[in-house]
Amino acid sequence: MTNNYELYKVFYWAAKTGSLSQAAKALYLTQPSVSHAIKQLEDNFGLTLFYRNSKGVSLTQEGTVLYSYIEQSHILITLAEEKMAALKNLDSGELRIGGSDSLFKHYLLPFLEDFHEKYPGIKLHLNHGTTPEVISFLKEGRIDLGVVRMPILDAQLEVRESFQLQDCFVAGARYEELKDKVLSLEALMQYPVILFSRNSRARMTITELFQHYGYKLKPEIEVGSVDLLIEFARRGLGISYVTREFVSKELEEGSLFEINLEVPLPPSHVGLMIMRNMPLTGAANKFIELVK
Repeated sequence: MTNNYELYKVFYWAAKTGSLSQAAKALYLTQPSVSHAIKQLEDNFGLTLFYRNSKGVSLTQEGTVLYSYIEQSHILITLAEEKMAALKNLDSGELRIGGSDSLFKHYLLPFLEDFHEKYPGIKLHLNHGTTPEVISFLKEGRIDLGVVRMPILDAQLEVRESFQLQDCFVAGARYEELKDKVLSLEALMQYPVILFSRNSRARMTITELFQHYGYKLKPEIEVGSVDLLIEFARRGLGISYVTREFVSKELEEGSLFEINLEVPLPPSHVGLMIMRNMPLTGAANKFIELVK
């Protein structure tokens, strides 16, 4: 038996065209090369695959059986080549991104719109989760890249810094007396604090900050989304810890105001996270270029 697929290619075109000269033309070979390839294949099988006629060549019964398989293989290979070309040109394929609801809504949305406009054939799949969940998605192969808050200390991952955010505490009209005041962390803790309930990077950061100053931050209310953090603060249920860039509209219109603290809150950095030393799809590469 042979593993030389070039011989099968010659056989396919000879059978398809019924002519050794036409097969040679299609494959950019000489006719003697085509004849030699077919002879090799017949010798390997110990069977006659063609017989000559006045118009060229015709398949024997054994050749017809072989052709039924080789034709299917040729169709699949052609489809595979077309698929590879489409993936290369970003005419088809998919892009799988992991990130938090808030990062998708407040930061990535314009980039996703732009990408979809440029490459409408690429299907977008968004996987929502906290930073630890997005890391798991990436390691499990469920996403191509993640958008996460830094730092990420993991030798398997590479994070390319993209932009900076500033977290802050905000309140609504019910706590208007705090507008012109500067609060200590201890004073802030006398009011009901609202935090994101899941194990997010932002939640870990503010908890660690309070611990650094000797305080244990205990939220009175925990919610499952940034939108609820904003809405609860607007309705006066407490003071929410949110990302300033995500409440710019509310701050501008005055439905929320920022609480001034004695202690500066450090900025957070957001990055695009990929698996280290793993090749990226063409779609993922293009998206990273777009975000940069």
